[in-house]
Amino acid sequence: MAETARRSDVTDAEPDGAGGVADVADVDSFREAVIRWAAGGPGDRARELAAQAPVRTAVLLEGLSDAAAVNALAACRGRNLAAEGVCVVPMGGAMSVGRFAELLGPPGLGLRLTGLCDEAEHRFYARGLERSGAAGQRFFVCAADLEDELIRALGVERVEELIRAEGDSRALQTFLRQPAQRGRAPQQQLRRFLGTKKGRKIHYGRVLVEALAPHATPAPLDALLAHL
Repeated sequence: MAETARRSDVTDAEPDGAGGVADVADVDSFREAVIRWAAGGPGDRARELAAQAPVRTAVLLEGLSDAAAVNALAACRGRNLAAEGVCVVPMGGAMSVGRFAELLGPPGLGLRLTGLCDEAEHRFYARGLERSGAAGQRFFVCAADLEDELIRALGVERVEELIRAEGDSRALQTFLRQPAQRGRAPQQQLRRFLGTKKGRKIHYGRVLVEALAPHATPAPLDALLAHL
């Protein structure tokens, strides 16, 4: 069973020491090569770049919005993850975790693995990591998803302020008038709104994180960054 940490389980682990500064462009190229490899392409380029960068840790995330949030928090704290040899990998869906773990973890390139997963997918992640030979890697669990964590951390009023500041107030009001939104809690409405337009979740992944007070970072996200 893979080791995971829930919202209340904030790790005490210290970040691993990097064996030098990685080339940021190489880490970005490595990410793209890994995504092609996981989709069925050749793995030679990913293997070459893993050693060349060098990459020491892969952060497996469900999608691009999660990656935007993780990168934004790192930047807010003055960290450049790629330069530290940390590659943030959006997998394109939780169902791909076993495939990426097999390629990048102990059975493959031997990288240290970590990441975020949703509560509903916790057991699926654990099984996928175990079946791919990557059990024991530490992942951090969000209650519903990362957007839900961020909305709860900021509060509904603050998120609505940010939506107005980003020029999406009219779109939000149109969305809230839909019959399907009647009776839903404001937090649930905002969470659904963020996913109604292509690219919106990615954009607000960064915006919401940048608006967080230092002490208000959701526990899974805070623990993930501390673990890197």
